[in-house]
Amino acid sequence: MEVAPSDVDLRNSRRFYERAQHSIPGGVNSPARAFDSVGGTPLFIEQAKGAYLEDADANEYLDYVGSWGPMIFGHAHPDVVEAVKDQAEASTSFGAPTEIEIDVADLVCDLVPSVEKVRMVNSGTEATMSAARLARGYTDRDKIIKFEGNYHGHGDFFLISAGSGAMTLGKPDSPGVTDGNAKDTLLAQYNDLDHVQRLVDANQGEVACIIVEPIAGNMGCIPPEPGFLEGLRKLCDAHDIVLVFDEVMTGFRVAPGGAQERFGVIPDLTCLGKIIGGGLPVGAYGGKEEIMDYVAPTGPVYQAGTLSGNPLAMRAGHAILSKIAAEKDRIYDQLENYAEALQEGTEHNLDALGVDYTTHQVGAMGSLFFTDTEVVDQDTAQTADTEAYAAYFHAMLEEGIYLPPSQFEAMFYGTCHGEEELETTLQTQRRALKRVHS
Repeated sequence: MEVAPSDVDLRNSRRFYERAQHSIPGGVNSPARAFDSVGGTPLFIEQAKGAYLEDADANEYLDYVGSWGPMIFGHAHPDVVEAVKDQAEASTSFGAPTEIEIDVADLVCDLVPSVEKVRMVNSGTEATMSAARLARGYTDRDKIIKFEGNYHGHGDFFLISAGSGAMTLGKPDSPGVTDGNAKDTLLAQYNDLDHVQRLVDANQGEVACIIVEPIAGNMGCIPPEPGFLEGLRKLCDAHDIVLVFDEVMTGFRVAPGGAQERFGVIPDLTCLGKIIGGGLPVGAYGGKEEIMDYVAPTGPVYQAGTLSGNPLAMRAGHAILSKIAAEKDRIYDQLENYAEALQEGTEHNLDALGVDYTTHQVGAMGSLFFTDTEVVDQDTAQTADTEAYAAYFHAMLEEGIYLPPSQFEAMFYGTCHGEEELETTLQTQRRALKRVHS
């Protein structure tokens, strides 16, 4: 299927993209922004409000990316804007403790079932790297188990693919990652407990932690199969392995306490990000007090950061988490209802055209795969027709709907998405699908 770039006027975005090539690798500061998966020119955004973006050419789009997750109440929410302005007037950074850090930490501990203590960092990657190091220090073991298709940031020991001796040996998935890092990372199949059990059995007494996205969001949105998370919990308990949930994406998005609250499975450590910064750079890792007290200065596992707990990010995050804590009964019903209505309408549109598809929706995130295969892991996700998705993406973009620019990224919804946005999306989608599949 031929994928044509959008017919939208993107003169300024093209000009900026060309200019960026001279000073920024690939013209972007994160690869997902480059539109490599769908073709065409990435949008350069000027401003956003609520559920809508405006690009550098004054084109308006209904946004289903939401800065990849944090905009649960929409862009430029007044509470966040006011909080950031107030803090900026008091200075943007101190490199010293502030009361607002305690306030945010208390909210995280109150909302997230597993978290008794929490350490703030500056990104999801920092959170997962720090959690894995902490698990190793706490257990005095070296190996970790992660899952194919789960993304935990760009830490060396996460950028690993399966080697020929997959039960005992991984191999680097990126230049710059050493064989020494790779040898301690074991790669398991998502939603396959038997595979995890075999890895543990083949590495008895050597596995420090199992880290997992409890709902995968980086090979598209893929929920855990019934019993999968529960099985990981039992396996970790049986072998004294630290269970780490990477909830950078799912935290506060699929339930007030994240996926662990939704599924009733409590990890030992949890990694967070996105929403707790209200759109500003932030990350956090937390969990059992006994484990967290191994972090310096209380314990021997070192981790530090000049901008950790940055007051701007903490003020923005406090505004968001306070609103969640106060209105959680209403908020999550609203998000769930919108997501379910969008999924139902999308399936109706696809059925009308006889298109092969699989849809997933969990809380305020979801995905559409152009495949008739049940999508449960990386292998089945890769059966999706990526050219069909690229054509669909551009057809929607031309009519003002901004979807994730990759088949393998999740959509995100917010409370700013209402009846008008739902109807607009489904009407646009009907036209776009007809064009793509005519």
